[in-house]
Amino acid sequence: MIGSMRPLLALGALLLSGCAARVPTNPVATVVPLGPSDRPYVELLRGPPQSVSMESGAVSLAPHASVGEHDTEDYEELLVPLEGRGELRIGSQAPLALSAGLVAYTPPHTRHDVVNTGDVVFRYVYVAARTH
Repeated sequence: MIGSMRPLLALGALLLSGCAARVPTNPVATVVPLGPSDRPYVELLRGPPQSVSMESGAVSLAPHASVGEHDTEDYEELLVPLEGRGELRIGSQAPLALSAGLVAYTPPHTRHDVVNTGDVVFRYVYVAARTH
């Protein structure tokens, strides 16, 4: 009987170890530098174990550049402009203007692009959190 259960026990151990690998350790409060403004991308948080599910980065877009269309997938995303100006472009929807003092939200499963519409570097921070 025990011999015939070994494959099931092994499968159960494998499944449990996979689940354990996805459970984040207890994140701790921290301060993360935004990094130099001359770098196009600086990772701030990368998810577990730094956070429960948040990922974030600081982006510096050259004048008239874009990050390229991409999908939020299972994440919701918040954009926090720091300097310059840009647009959040979502399909056929009218572009959403981005500048310091505003924040923009992009729901899960949304194809979008961020474009610098100005003549100076557009800097912003994005924060993305898994929805499930």
